[in-house]
Amino acid sequence: MRQGRRLRAAAGLGAAASLALAACGGAAPHPARRATRAAASAATATRAAASTATPASTVPAPKPPPPAFPRLLPAATGTGPTPFVPAVSWRGRTAAWVARTPSGVTLLSFNQRLVELHLHSGTIDAGTLGWRYGPSIGGGERRGLVAAFNGGFRFSTGAGGFMAYGRVGYPLHYGLGSIVTYADGTTDIGSWHQEVPAPGHRVVSVRQNLSLLIDHGTASNIGCLSCWGTTLGGVVDPARSALGITADGRLIWAGGEHLTVAELAAALQGARVQRAVELDINPEWVAAYLYAHHGAGAPPQPVPALADQHGIPGEYLTPWGRDFFSVAAR
Repeated sequence: MRQGRRLRAAAGLGAAASLALAACGGAAPHPARRATRAAASAATATRAAASTATPASTVPAPKPPPPAFPRLLPAATGTGPTPFVPAVSWRGRTAAWVARTPSGVTLLSFNQRLVELHLHSGTIDAGTLGWRYGPSIGGGERRGLVAAFNGGFRFSTGAGGFMAYGRVGYPLHYGLGSIVTYADGTTDIGSWHQEVPAPGHRVVSVRQNLSLLIDHGTASNIGCLSCWGTTLGGVVDPARSALGITADGRLIWAGGEHLTVAELAAALQGARVQRAVELDINPEWVAAYLYAHHGAGAPPQPVPALADQHGIPGEYLTPWGRDFFSVAAR
């Protein structure tokens, strides 16, 4: 009797356990089933990751660092006639262009957003020591050097004045054509105390030479040969040079051998120059250079802008007797 009761109780407990297992999801899964489910879950995760990952071929390559020096472009070394073509790049943009006309004029155009003009004193003109920019290009200025070109007449001719960083080498004269650089690094050209200086702008340097060669886009007195300096041998077409500015602020240097005043002015007008000052004349003094850089520690390599220029001893990298301009990257 008691044994029968025990059997019935055990059967009841077994039924309850079966119900509990059913309520919790049934019997424990077989080990093989567990492995199959884990593999399926892993495959699903792999497919999801692959669908969201960026293929290696589409990942952009890191950009190379910008060059530490202005870069001279191949077009700068040409000699044949050409319209304006890029000559120097800086920070991925064109800083200077070069053009050569059929009449033999070379023109250099400078982007003042990327470069600035420096007025240098020579050992003779404007003379003595202590100028901000002296008779040679050196130090930190070399690292950003883009170009350099001749200044104006000898000061003994009385053709103009010279002032740099608060120091006057030769007095400035009202109405003379003036190349004026401001403290913000920009340069303008105009008649002194007429078009320049601009109100509210602090002047750091001024180089004057004669009256304006071009004003408001029009050439002035080009038929008056005596107005534009004494030439060697009395010829009408010696080497000549000038610096002008366009309406949008580009600086344009122009120079060449065997140029009349009219030919020089016409080349500047062809480059849409609004105002210009004649610079030096005669073969010994007219010269411009662009500079190639070959890394830290190596001096810049001068490249003559005029194929037939006589050249400046030292090419402005060693002391020179006359004043001149350099163009440096900002």
